[in-house]
Amino acid sequence: MSTIRTVCVYCGSGPGTDPAFVAAATQLGALMAKDGIGLVYGGGSHGLMGAVAASVLDAGGHVTGIIPEFLQRKEMTLHRAQEVIITPDMHVRKQTMFDRADAFVALPGGVGTLEELVEQMTWAQLGRHKKPILLLNTKDFWDPLCGLLDHMRRLQFIRAEMSFKLLVAKEPDEVLPMLHAAAAEVPAHEKEGQPETVKKM
Repeated sequence: MSTIRTVCVYCGSGPGTDPAFVAAATQLGALMAKDGIGLVYGGGSHGLMGAVAASVLDAGGHVTGIIPEFLQRKEMTLHRAQEVIITPDMHVRKQTMFDRADAFVALPGGVGTLEELVEQMTWAQLGRHKKPILLLNTKDFWDPLCGLLDHMRRLQFIRAEMSFKLLVAKEPDEVLPMLHAAAAEVPAHEKEGQPETVKKM
């Protein structure tokens, strides 16, 4: 079975308008550190990105920040992280985040967070990987997306053979148990997807 050693967290570079978003990010970071799960994330020090990373570090956990060179000043690279990887562009950033992660969690965020999340769902749909993907649905933030996905299924734009498993947690303390359970269902050699499919992507 697959195991979870690192989790890639996608989230906003801003805090949002509800303090519950930062609180959930902070709680998740502490839980990850306590469980010995390393954080892989976008490398910034602001917003939810900064909150989850600082929480992991403050609790004694390991953080890998991955940030494109052109975003270092805008998102303020978190140099406290044990590992900071600077990439030439967004494409390499996302591929590196994928390579370093055993699972993916999306917290509230904007277009960039949505794009990163949807890419992982697309890759799973195409057989690129079988790593768990989870939404932390704080204050029902992801309800509109879940509704849209259900709408796509009803209209058969997401057909049965194209389906993928998307986990949804309401509270931070549900996240890691759900990821561990999902990973346990996937043989380790299948986690990265089918070799012939991966090679073509």
